[in-house]
Amino acid sequence: MEDGEPTSVGDLFWAVARRLRHSWRDALAPYDVTPSQLRALGTLMRHGPVRPGALAKHLGIAPRSATEVVDALEERGLVRRETDPADRRATLVVVTDTGVSLAGEIRHARAQEADRVFAGLGDDDRADLERLLRLLLTQDV
Repeated sequence: MEDGEPTSVGDLFWAVARRLRHSWRDALAPYDVTPSQLRALGTLMRHGPVRPGALAKHLGIAPRSATEVVDALEERGLVRRETDPADRRATLVVVTDTGVSLAGEIRHARAQEADRVFAGLGDDDRADLERLLRLLLTQDV
């Protein structure tokens, strides 16, 4: 084994995750979306319109940081702010049709890139890897 090679299952896992993250970053470059913006867009797609403070909690970031992310997404026309019908003093962040479309394009690009990264695995190996990853996700740590 060469120096610097991963030596444990955990090291191997993180090495593959790092490779996938770098690969996705390169694949996403044409979309000019930061990872923070993409996480926010994905959160809004899953949870629907939310107040900026709730978005910050979902993302695990400070409210001020969430405001900056929303500002950038709004500037690109990917989200808009609307008055909360339940409390006219509050604002909701809503994904626009352009945001929905871009999220779909990015999801497709990420899937294609994952297929490229995992192309060296046969169908049985991919099924085993998926099964093991799902098992790890269900375990309490």
